[in-house]
Amino acid sequence: MDLISNLPEELLCHILSFLTTKEAALTSVLSKRWRDLIAFVPNLNIDNCDFRPSFMDFVDRVLALQGSSPLKKFYLSGMGSIDLDRVNGWIQNVMVRGVSKIDLSIFDDRESVDNNNHMCPKVFQNKKLVKLELEFGFDLSLIDGSLFLPKLKTLVLKSVYVSADKFEILLHALPALEELVLYDLDWKEYWDVTVTVSSASLKVLTIGFNSSIINYLFDTPSLVYFGYSDYAAEDYSVANMDNLFEAQISLWVRDKEIERARFPHGIWLENDEENVINRFSNVGNLMNGIRNVRCLVLSPNTLEVLSVCCESLPMFKNLNSLTIKSDNKRGWQAMPVLLRKCPHLETLVFEGLLHYVTDKCGDACDCVSREEKGRSLTSCPVKVLEIKGFQGATKEILLIKHFLDYFPCLKEMKIYMEENDPTQLIVPQVSEVIEEMMMEHYNKSSSCILQLLVSGNLYKKWT
Repeated sequence: MDLISNLPEELLCHILSFLTTKEAALTSVLSKRWRDLIAFVPNLNIDNCDFRPSFMDFVDRVLALQGSSPLKKFYLSGMGSIDLDRVNGWIQNVMVRGVSKIDLSIFDDRESVDNNNHMCPKVFQNKKLVKLELEFGFDLSLIDGSLFLPKLKTLVLKSVYVSADKFEILLHALPALEELVLYDLDWKEYWDVTVTVSSASLKVLTIGFNSSIINYLFDTPSLVYFGYSDYAAEDYSVANMDNLFEAQISLWVRDKEIERARFPHGIWLENDEENVINRFSNVGNLMNGIRNVRCLVLSPNTLEVLSVCCESLPMFKNLNSLTIKSDNKRGWQAMPVLLRKCPHLETLVFEGLLHYVTDKCGDACDCVSREEKGRSLTSCPVKVLEIKGFQGATKEILLIKHFLDYFPCLKEMKIYMEENDPTQLIVPQVSEVIEEMMMEHYNKSSSCILQLLVSGNLYKKWT
């Protein structure tokens, strides 16, 4: 007998729990001892099924074989002609057995069927469920009766139907909720919906691609992470995010919206059917709501949008780490004001330095010649500067010199480049250029330590 077969049954079942249910069932042919092990596997992983009658019969047999044995996780993913009654029966089966994690991704591909899968009501009335993920087709607006999931900590909703009122009721039924993911939801009140995210226990909130939202209202006093990757809503109201530690804001914008934002008094403004200027201005309300954040990451689009509302930006008194992602089609117009609004900033990270140059970039960069240079930098207390995605372009080198000259508190600069990425200079040439730059800079009595890292490894260090 092989060594694996001599292992205790508990360990064998643990090994099988990492396989799909199909794969675990196939091990029954190995020996008599393996034949019934699937009955005790703590996880059911039914992946990429097509819901043909033969496969649904297989699932029925597995559930019958397992009887009432305890279950930790139930994962069901597939598409086809869904027998809702049968699927709901499977869900009821695992719920009775004390399952703590349920992950359902079901898509009915029949063209004649309205893809509103009726979720089994018992999934929202369970005292043991800790994690619930729903993707595709499920219609949460159809839920009726009492809702209560006292132990649920994680709720992930992707591409499901939902109404604003039922969503608010659902959150109130989750007193222990710590993580919430909302992605590509199909709101019943299309183009006229105000979404309220209110939870005293919520710590992690991730929102993405919910483009029909008119207004957001956030009341999340325990939130420590906020991720927003979506179009700008009409408005934002933030009642409480006082404990926020990290926020990543990535606004989705179209090129024509950027053009309108750059020229707010243009002749086409009277035809601003999408209310671009007003929406972008109200992003300031969102930024005001996250003003206590300690670590902030902004996408190129977001930085450009902030140019519309930069004068209304709050003071980020707790912010000590700021990451700016750059793109050569998006500008830095908001940079001077943003840096002045961060009085305790210690670490500044640029993911790329090349950006769209305008005369409104101010003195944060050296792209446009002006008499007064670096004024917004001289008041910034940054100690550590990281530059990622360095390509060796002349503009990048000039900008690095600009930073070295005008950040008065700078103690350390790290420049990252990838060995295999297309660059204008090879690594040794970059090293020579930086060395010349440092020689010039040290003549100005600087104490900044500069490091060149290639593919994450230290290539050279100047002290």
